Amino acid sequence: MDVFEWFSIIGTIAFAVSGAIVAMEEHYDMLGVFVLGLVTAFGGGIVRNLLIGVPVTTLWSQGLLLKTAVFSIVIVFVLPTAWIYHWKRSEAFFDAIGLAAFAIQGALYAVEAHLPVSAVMVAAMMTGIGGGMIRDIMAGRKPLVLRDEIYAVWALLAGLAVGIGPIKIAWALLALFAATVAMRMLSVHYKWRLPRRKLLAYGGYEGPAAEERKGM
Repeated sequence: MDVFEWFSIIGTIAFAVSGAIVAMEEHYDMLGVFVLGLVTAFGGGIVRNLLIGVPVTTLWSQGLLLKTAVFSIVIVFVLPTAWIYHWKRSEAFFDAIGLAAFAIQGALYAVEAHLPVSAVMVAAMMTGIGGGMIRDIMAGRKPLVLRDEIYAVWALLAGLAVGIGPIKIAWALLALFAATVAMRMLSVHYKWRLPRRKLLAYGGYEGPAAEERKGM
């Protein structure tokens, strides 16, 4: 089993567990837990395949990954609540692992398809964050990746590193994986965020000069 397949397995486990836990937090039934877990694990890959022209039906040939995801969801579903809360305390770390693993996996797919660097970066980002975005939308939440700490940027940078390398040697891929996880965790710890601008509804004002503006 090569490094590429290990990245796929690591990302599948991390995201399948993430989706299952979100489903249980939203009080989904057992079927809902499996659906959300599988969507989180494979949603990003499906979106990536659509973007780079890989047949979506290749999903059904990934028997090992499907079994891995189902097995991971079953384990989470039957775990004691205390163990799940223990996982939640380390959720950011495992999420970072899934992000790094899937971003690199998506970039490698695009490189194998001989796509330009821009497409490699998009493939890395969508593989890394697509499943989480679909999970949050299905759970009725605002997508975490678009409003919290820097997230998608690390997937884009991982795709850039693979695209301009191209990085294919095992040790280089592992170093990129470790660097992506580390940067994601640093952004969580120090709460790094991209610049944002809050815009109130039309006619609304914000700030200490609000009353003065209303008078004007």
